[in-house]
Amino acid sequence: MTSTALTATAPVVSCRADRALWCLQILLALFYGVASAAPKLVAHSSATVTFDAIGWGDWLMYLTGVLELAGAVGLLVPRVAALATLGLVGVMLGAEVFTWAFLDGVNWATPLIAAALLCAVVYGRRHTLTVPRRR
Repeated sequence: MTSTALTATAPVVSCRADRALWCLQILLALFYGVASAAPKLVAHSSATVTFDAIGWGDWLMYLTGVLELAGAVGLLVPRVAALATLGLVGVMLGAEVFTWAFLDGVNWATPLIAAALLCAVVYGRRHTLTVPRRR
């Protein structure tokens, strides 16, 4: 009886694809940790102006910053990278909704481009999202 299930030793992506995914994950982690989360967490004027326009108070800005920072750290941890990336995709979809609902679509493409890059990571790391079966 043969099994078509992947084993723990079966390569899921090529070595070149794995390196490319790690480069992308590191770049995304830097973007989310430094350029995106940090201004929100220190209440920089560039972030407060945007969140003031939404009108939901500072709590949303800090929550978004914490989620982005957690996602940035998660991108660098192999066991949770795909799950953290899925969380960041959710944050980006929320950002897209808020962009159209409260900011008149200004910079509407930014969350979609980020979400597309994140989806590439999720696709490449999809094998880590499955729970192994017990025998």
